[in-house]
Amino acid sequence: MGTVSNRAVVGVMDIGGGHVTAALIDPAEPGQVLAEAAGSLDPHAPREVLLAGLAAPARSLLSDGSAAAPTRWAIAIPGPFDAAAGVGSFEGVDKFRSIAGVDLRAEFAMRLGTTTDRIGFLNDAVAYGIGEWATGAGEHAARLLCVTLGTGVGSAFLADGHEVDGGPDVPPNGDAHRIEIDGVPLERVMSSPAIRDAFRERTGQERTVAEVCAAARAGDDDAMVVVDAALGALGRALAPWVQRFGATRVVVGGAIAGSWDVIAVPLGRGLAAGAPTIAPELVPARLGARAPLVGAAAWAA
Repeated sequence: MGTVSNRAVVGVMDIGGGHVTAALIDPAEPGQVLAEAAGSLDPHAPREVLLAGLAAPARSLLSDGSAAAPTRWAIAIPGPFDAAAGVGSFEGVDKFRSIAGVDLRAEFAMRLGTTTDRIGFLNDAVAYGIGEWATGAGEHAARLLCVTLGTGVGSAFLADGHEVDGGPDVPPNGDAHRIEIDGVPLERVMSSPAIRDAFRERTGQERTVAEVCAAARAGDDDAMVVVDAALGALGRALAPWVQRFGATRVVVGGAIAGSWDVIAVPLGRGLAAGAPTIAPELVPARLGARAPLVGAAAWAA
């Protein structure tokens, strides 16, 4: 295996609500991160401060001189974001308001010393899913659904590793968070805030999701009821789309998936209740925080 300096690499970035990570990856081996840098973000910072923070980790990789300039940059970013235009509205989310409507393709090209045609964007949940498909738990499944569970429900419907975001077989834009269950938006029932709220309403106690899952693991009745209700609802909400899409494997990632031993059974039970004629393989994600980086590299290739 060659050194970083004599390998063709792509630059990738994973932008979150409070962090940004940049990496250099050989697209021929997307599972191997050659160099990586990370930084924290204040998503409410003024425009110039936020733009500088977004570019800082990538600039640090370029400045150390150990690698050739990337042939292109693939940037995983949360929505609402128009990847073709390189512009986000970020409507309905409490972050990035100062860069709403800003041409981020031009901004990143200027800050990274490249041209706009070498900057591409994809949704962060889709990047996560492609990463898991390419080198993780997806194992190149022909029809894969990857969901990420945290403050919301992210999703990627992938056919041979390519995003499917339109047509009758997927929710609008391929977004699971747009699904309703029992007449309410899915994320009001299944998300970190929803689980915390449900536990507080049931017990009067404030707990993190990890603490609720730990209590369920220990046999606490209230915690088990809350977890079962949330994950069961998720399974029932996803089931019709798993069936329509023909997904043979469902990969689950994100912070909540760290409690796989607690969530897998109610999620599987919900899937079975929603579509008893299907039996997709339900597995936890493997790559963790590196999944979007790997996925962005695979997508760029």
